[in-house]
Amino acid sequence: MENKYALILGASSGFGGAAAIELAKNGYNIIGIHLDRQVTIPNVNQIIKKIEKNHRKGLFFNINAADQIKRNDVLDEITERSSGEDKIKINVLIHSLAFGTLKPFITLKPEDGINKAQMEMTLDVMAHSLVYWTQGLVQRGLLAKNARIIALTSAGSQTVIPSYGAVSAAKAAVESHIRYLSVELGSMGVTANAIMAGVTDTPALRKIPGSDMMLSSAKLKNPMGRLTTPEDVAKAIICLCDEKSDWISGNVIGVDGSEYRVNYMGEKVCKNIK
Repeated sequence: MENKYALILGASSGFGGAAAIELAKNGYNIIGIHLDRQVTIPNVNQIIKKIEKNHRKGLFFNINAADQIKRNDVLDEITERSSGEDKIKINVLIHSLAFGTLKPFITLKPEDGINKAQMEMTLDVMAHSLVYWTQGLVQRGLLAKNARIIALTSAGSQTVIPSYGAVSAAKAAVESHIRYLSVELGSMGVTANAIMAGVTDTPALRKIPGSDMMLSSAKLKNPMGRLTTPEDVAKAIICLCDEKSDWISGNVIGVDGSEYRVNYMGEKVCKNIK
C-alpha cells in the first residue's frame, strides 16, 4: 500500500475525526492535531485504534494548532521523522478547527459583546492558521506534489446566526484563503477547496446558542429528510482526494443534501412529491 499521509487540523471529533477514519480506510496514515482535555482523550484514543485497525499509522499531537511555537515543533518533528526510512510527504491537509468566541457585536455592556482579542483569536484559529500550516509544509518540503488542501466552512459564512459574527467572518476568510492557495499552489498540481457542510450535530455546533432549533429546522427543510453527518463529509473528502478530481480547485463545495438551497417552506415542497 502506498505510503500516503494526511495531516488533519482538528482530528479528534466531528468532521476531522470522521475524515481521519475514512482516510485511513483508504490507505492514508494520519497525523492528527487536536486540543483535548483529559475527559475527552478516550475519544481520541478510539479514533487512533480505528486508524490502526486499518493497518495505518496514527500520530496525534495534543496542542493548540494556532500556537506558532507548537506548530513549528510539530512540523520540525515531522521533518525529522521524514529524514529516516519513512519518507513523509503530506498528500492531504484538512483544516477542521472549530474554536472561537460566540458573542454578539453590539451590546450595551462592553463585557457582553465580543472584544478585539476574542475577534482576532477566532479569525486566527478558524481561518489564518490554514495559511500558516500550509506555509510551514511548503517551506520544509513536506507538501506533496498534487496534494489536496480541504477546509471546512459552513453556510454561516453567508448568513446571520445570533452571536455567530466572529465565526462567520472566520468562515468567509477561510473560503478566501482557499481561493488564494489554489492559485498560488497550482503550479505544484495542488488543489484547494472548501467544503460547506450542512447543519451537523457535532460538539462544535452544540456550543452555538440555539443549536437545538438549528438542528430541528435543518432536518425539517432538508429534502433528504435527515441531517448531514460527519461521515457524509468524510466521503466527499475521499472523492476530492481521487486523482480524477485534480481539476477541481478554488471552490466552495456544498455537502448538505441540498439543504442550503431550500428555504423554510421546503418541507411542503418535498411533501408534494412523496
